[in-house]
Amino acid sequence: MESAALLLGSFVIFLILNVPIGIAIGLAVWFFLILNPEVTTLRYLAQCMFSSVDSFPLMAVPFFILAGSLMEGGGLSQRLIRLAMSIVGSTRGGLATVTILACAFFGAISGSSPATVAAIGSIMIPAMVKHGYDLKFSTALAACAGGLGVIIPPSIPMVVYGVATGASIGKLFMGGFGPGLLTAGALIAVALYYSTKRGYKGAKEKFSVKKTLSALNDAKWALFVPIIILGGIYGGVFTPTEAAAIAVIYGLLVGLFVYKELKWHDIPKHLSESALMTGTVLIIVGTATTLGRIMTIEQIPNLITQWLINISQNRFVILLIINMFLLFVGMVMETLAAILILGPLLLKVVVPLGVDPVHFGLIMVLNLAIGFVTPPVGVNLFVACGLTKVDFLDLSKSAIPFVIAMIVALVLVTFLPSITLWLPQLLGV
Repeated sequence: MESAALLLGSFVIFLILNVPIGIAIGLAVWFFLILNPEVTTLRYLAQCMFSSVDSFPLMAVPFFILAGSLMEGGGLSQRLIRLAMSIVGSTRGGLATVTILACAFFGAISGSSPATVAAIGSIMIPAMVKHGYDLKFSTALAACAGGLGVIIPPSIPMVVYGVATGASIGKLFMGGFGPGLLTAGALIAVALYYSTKRGYKGAKEKFSVKKTLSALNDAKWALFVPIIILGGIYGGVFTPTEAAAIAVIYGLLVGLFVYKELKWHDIPKHLSESALMTGTVLIIVGTATTLGRIMTIEQIPNLITQWLINISQNRFVILLIINMFLLFVGMVMETLAAILILGPLLLKVVVPLGVDPVHFGLIMVLNLAIGFVTPPVGVNLFVACGLTKVDFLDLSKSAIPFVIAMIVALVLVTFLPSITLWLPQLLGV
């Protein structure tokens, strides 16, 4: 127990000192190994970090990161926005609805929450402000809707959860549609309520079937992305990792030769940005996996399981406690690190209670998607602040109604497993 306190205590101290999450985990493990040479050797850290990233499914992560970057630069996000605008843009609060729908569409391409905020927010926030929407409201909406980027498949956190726990990545992708659409609906309901209350109008152009069909035709290459990725996976044509590689090739070809908005001289920039993000992710994967293995050696999962069972053996009570815990974790810890460390631990608690690993994976992803818009970490909030220069505290306050809507969706997903599992069960995947 003392060793566990030392390990977790040092990790918390490094976080308080604002050490980057991947480095903080590595330093905590290094500190633990130095003081406990009888447990294992310091060489164990290097060995674990190497073996944890030596994973074929994990290769999907850098490919999805690069694919999202290429597609953002290739003009796919603008066409998705134009399509959503042609459908609902003219209604009251239509621009707010367009922002949410565009984030959902782009989430099905990028798999990244901050990338979704940057791609959609940079276009839609100025458009909403131009039509009379409050700047803080518009920025908060884009930040929260960006969370759909990790809920609607393909999703980088789902890939990482699948790698960490052994759950089927294909089933996780398919299971994400229900929670993703539910969350999008909850955000739209809040956006429409405030739009009606404050008199936010839609775009001046009226709905036109002709314009909608034109926008649909223009966006068809963007809409094919999730169809190709998910259809190929569930059709048994390729694995999620191979699907991610195909997404890169598809995004490159469409951006260069179809939409022609991606230029050859832009490619090195996209490669370098993706490489930097991939390096950050892999450091987190390596150190977090090592931390998880040491926690297993120290019997921490058994202690957590016993503690929760002593509180209650009711599945719903345990899930409620875990949700509250994960909401807190999402406020202070980076998403991928939280999944890698806590996913295997908590799964051992809930599986004996009859919780499906895919269902629990979506509970984790949805919890940590909320963490993207809750301080102090709140990555989406920082991205949105960078777009509009809104004060971080003011933005956090404006995001509260949307965060509440996401929590309501989380509660429904937690206690109604069919929201997640109906599609995988229907298709027999």
